[in-house]
Amino acid sequence: MRLILGSASPRRAALLAQIGVRPDAVSPADIDEAPRPAELPRRYVERMAREKAAAVAAEPLALVLTADTVVFAGRRILGKPETEGEAVQFLMLLSGRRHRVATAVALRRGETIALRLVETVVRFKRLSDMEISAYIRSGEWRGKAGGYAIQGIGAAFIPSINGSYTAVVGLPLTETAALLAGAGYPVSYEGEAA
Repeated sequence: MRLILGSASPRRAALLAQIGVRPDAVSPADIDEAPRPAELPRRYVERMAREKAAAVAAEPLALVLTADTVVFAGRRILGKPETEGEAVQFLMLLSGRRHRVATAVALRRGETIALRLVETVVRFKRLSDMEISAYIRSGEWRGKAGGYAIQGIGAAFIPSINGSYTAVVGLPLTETAALLAGAGYPVSYEGEAA
């Protein structure tokens, strides 16, 4: 049974490797990822995971695994900042507050798509101007939803989370393993140590 990972994210591939899953191919979906007007974060991330799964070309019996992660404060979606200024705005908004991270993971076989949504509450400490400036200079914010990486330097800003750490990184492993096992795909749990 072939498994295609519909994501170019090295973090998602590394998380899969931790549970002994190595996709046969990587084929990122090419879709419009802009939120619709007034689209709520959970609906948005579920739609993205489904649309990515549907967009990846695959033979009928192959499995296509996709995921999408969104950081949000209230109803405001904090995407991947495009500029340093936008990253600073995101960090200032998150500073000293709780926010949510939702990751939807989708598994497609043929025309059928199974989906799981995982939501985690993340608490940021109050950030100083110096901390924000240093983080911006690090460049770690680039390409990261919400403008931070919990698996990197950004971990120093997060005193607690309530939920799935791996979902915040980009792929909830418990739910992903369950989807794969439910589809008959072998999950060995003989992965690489992190």
